[in-house]
Amino acid sequence: MTRATPAGAAPAAKRTRGSRAGGIVSSAHLVSPRSAELSEFEFGLIVAFNAFSRWAVRCMAAAGHAELTFTDVLLLHHVTHRARHKKLADICFVLNYEDTHVVAYSLKKLAAAGLVEAGRQGKEVYYQPTPEGEALVQAYRGVREECLVQSLDTELNAPVGELARLLRTMSGMYDQAARSASSL
Repeated sequence: MTRATPAGAAPAAKRTRGSRAGGIVSSAHLVSPRSAELSEFEFGLIVAFNAFSRWAVRCMAAAGHAELTFTDVLLLHHVTHRARHKKLADICFVLNYEDTHVVAYSLKKLAAAGLVEAGRQGKEVYYQPTPEGEALVQAYRGVREECLVQSLDTELNAPVGELARLLRTMSGMYDQAARSASSL
């Protein structure tokens, strides 16, 4: 973790209104004079992702399944979402997973654990939670309410919603940049 002022950036006194000098970044060599804030955002995203991953796995362990990985937890929640059967391709699309093999492997693990089941409709395979999977998701919800939601100041609800919209926007920008980088 480094506090950095990018090479070529204006001194703090000459920066534009609203920008900050020396934000917290993980890769000072990537800080751009055009947007030092982007590097600060990326560091925050790294730290938040790792904290969220750890939380989801530990919350699931407290709910009763300590052997599930972060991907397993996400997939179980998504398969349970809105009580609709879901195809592998749709799961990957919605959760922005590029590697379908990782998702397929996780779904097989969840099925072997009795938490999801696969069914065929024509040529397609659809996934849905089992009653045990649904009960586990409800137990997770109870742990989440007790350990996380109760500590959330409701005054933060509006900024959290704005942050969620910003993250979706940034996700689209990173996806487009990845496509551009692939063509170089």
